[in-house]
Amino acid sequence: MNIFADFNARIVKAVETLDLKDKEGAALDLSRITVEPPRDASHGDLATNAAMVLAKPTGQNPRALAEKLVEVLRADADIASADVAGPGFVNLRLKDGFWHVHLAALLGEGRDYGRSKIGGGRKANVEYVSANPTGPLHVGHCRGAVVGDALANLMAFAGYDVTKEYVINDAGGQIDVLGRSALLRYRQALGEDIGEIPPGLYPGDYLVPVGQALAEEFGLGLLEMPEDEALAIVKDRTVDAMMAMIREDLALLNVHHDVFFSERTLHADNARKIRAAIADLTLKGHIYKGTLPPPKGEKPDDWEDREQTLFRSTAVGDDMDRALVKSDGSFTYFAADVAYLKDKVERGFVDLIYVLGADHGGYVKRLEALARAVAGDKIKLTVLLCNLVKLFRDGEPVRMGKRAGNFVTLRDVIEEVGRDAVRFMMLYRKSDAPLDFDFAKVTEQSKDNPVFYVQYASARCHSVFQMATARTGEVSFDRAQLAAATTLLTDESEIALIRKLAEYPRLIESAALTQEPHRLAFYLYDLASGFHAQWNRGHENQDLRFVKVNDRESTYARLGLVQAVSDVLTSGLTLIGADAPTEMR
Repeated sequence: MNIFADFNARIVKAVETLDLKDKEGAALDLSRITVEPPRDASHGDLATNAAMVLAKPTGQNPRALAEKLVEVLRADADIASADVAGPGFVNLRLKDGFWHVHLAALLGEGRDYGRSKIGGGRKANVEYVSANPTGPLHVGHCRGAVVGDALANLMAFAGYDVTKEYVINDAGGQIDVLGRSALLRYRQALGEDIGEIPPGLYPGDYLVPVGQALAEEFGLGLLEMPEDEALAIVKDRTVDAMMAMIREDLALLNVHHDVFFSERTLHADNARKIRAAIADLTLKGHIYKGTLPPPKGEKPDDWEDREQTLFRSTAVGDDMDRALVKSDGSFTYFAADVAYLKDKVERGFVDLIYVLGADHGGYVKRLEALARAVAGDKIKLTVLLCNLVKLFRDGEPVRMGKRAGNFVTLRDVIEEVGRDAVRFMMLYRKSDAPLDFDFAKVTEQSKDNPVFYVQYASARCHSVFQMATARTGEVSFDRAQLAAATTLLTDESEIALIRKLAEYPRLIESAALTQEPHRLAFYLYDLASGFHAQWNRGHENQDLRFVKVNDRESTYARLGLVQAVSDVLTSGLTLIGADAPTEMR
């Protein structure tokens, strides 16, 4: 159902009939031929660069080659006109009958319209959020959660075998700090006056219920244990409590992961998995003993001017080699990253996608280098960085922290504006661009609020059918009958709306392949805008109204168009993770 892929195949076939060869007489590479919507809709329905990309290898003038191609294409039964534009682009205008057939097929597919097999069942792992389990999710985690989840949905719809993954960073110094912070709240729950929270511990009130639960479970027992034994118990209980809270927050955002991977498992059994991963890199010649120069600027706390076990990552694209084992024999954080990536490869994933905050930009090259070292060209690794989100209310910066103390929680935002507004607006900019989120703007009912405008279009579609039932007395409308009537859609504005619907399969594939889920939000806004415009035309011109009481066939044709718009809006909003409402309140 991707008309762009369909016509790409037709144009390739037309080129083949010209029997073109390159300057050496060899067959041409036709893979660079593209078919896409023209920048100016008045130029036609489709545009191709075929003559432009084939002119140089064949030694021909691009306009002259385009003219030859146009002559062949004009014989296509679905093409109304084919014209040469500019230096050699070819613009095509399709017959109304083609659009009628396409709309009828769309109605047959329903909400599966746009589903693709382009992913070919490739196993893809999308890891996102992965916040340290040391407190509630804050608004900084929100964007990555939405981008990762929507991308995973898109890729699954495009034919990938997708796993949504969250890695729990439950090993390391921050978990020790968390445990000590919870122990303090435990003593508080037992009646002790703990005073001010000492510097270096987590001050948030979210740990108060954790302390109370520990007091209920253990009474004074933890105080009677050796400190290390008590801390180990408290860390386990607190991480479990934090992850339960994080899961609840994610569920509010309609984010549900398939796998929660514990980093601690990499360190289990004397760090067997980490040692195995380093041994594998050693066999491949990527490991050596040496020292690293100090980094430019401020030295990190874990930098050592002594011999360490190093990953020769510069040989596979990194800008510096990376330490894996410190001089005292302990593993660096990156050593766990090595084992974790190897674990993903061993689970059969060939597309690895990491969705990280913009402050993790320094991880991109090292992860890409690691992927090359571990699996060569057998896997594709992508790191998507999500830029900052700034919160405003009527243009004024927002600061609140009901439970966290010093940051805005994800729950705070969702409870104020709703899940759908958060999910849609987090996708209404490319992920690496800064995003301003204004509480007032995302809740106002106007065209300037994209999520309202799109959801209002969905509700309007349903209201059209309610109106049709009220005026015709028909309770339900058979899709096959709606599809059969689409030949009556001849107004240019109606055909234009079908054209916009026909872009959806191409949008799904391109957004999945480029890993840019924001494209879906933009498309839905454009589709909603086109639908609202058609609604308004009906008010201005009675002949264009969706429901005409004395003209059943025209009503059925237009209801078919409305149903198709509803199907695509519902499909797209579902992939974004938002609702497609049947009414607005």
